[in-house]
Amino acid sequence: MNRTLRNYLAALSLYFLTSAALSAASEAAIEHLTVGDQLPKASIRLETGEAVDITEHLNGQPALLVFYRGGWCPFCVKQLAQLNDITDQLAAEGIPLIAISPDLPEKLKGKEKLSNLDYELASDSKMDLSKALGIAFKVDDKTVEKYIGWGIDLEGDSGENHHLLPHPSVFVVDGKGVIQFAHVDANYKKRLSSVDVLSAVKSVSGGR
Repeated sequence: MNRTLRNYLAALSLYFLTSAALSAASEAAIEHLTVGDQLPKASIRLETGEAVDITEHLNGQPALLVFYRGGWCPFCVKQLAQLNDITDQLAAEGIPLIAISPDLPEKLKGKEKLSNLDYELASDSKMDLSKALGIAFKVDDKTVEKYIGWGIDLEGDSGENHHLLPHPSVFVVDGKGVIQFAHVDANYKKRLSSVDVLSAVKSVSGGR
């Protein structure tokens, strides 16, 4: 193996090791609820606008909870579309999917690409659930102004002026409301693949 190739492979290895370390560090820096913790009681709103406590809404049923930034986020829309491809497998595992964002109930399926999803969308516009889980963060004023310039209105979408968003997150809870899987990433461009999500669900359900 010549020196150039050895240097290239060494650099490539370092890149992947660094990327993995940064990802692990970013998750560790977010003090969120994790495996073994109880899903907190918090109010969300359904697509109809009805306010419900998340724990009461699940009613003793295990569930897959996916938190996304909003229908304006292309990374979120892509993730939600990919999740739609595994709804049959999720149903076979007996674990429904609920995708939750700060969007107002009337805006949840306002985008064409979100209107035909085969699973439930819910609104955490006041960010009560996201804050209780430890996945909420405040968007700085400079970024808010930048978003406005791009046609993204956080206040209009949520109906609130808190400028809070959730870190992209995936939680699987069991029938007792205990978190059995948790993945949170501060990098909004990085999402668990639908294959990894399904694997996490099967690890909890026992792969029925």
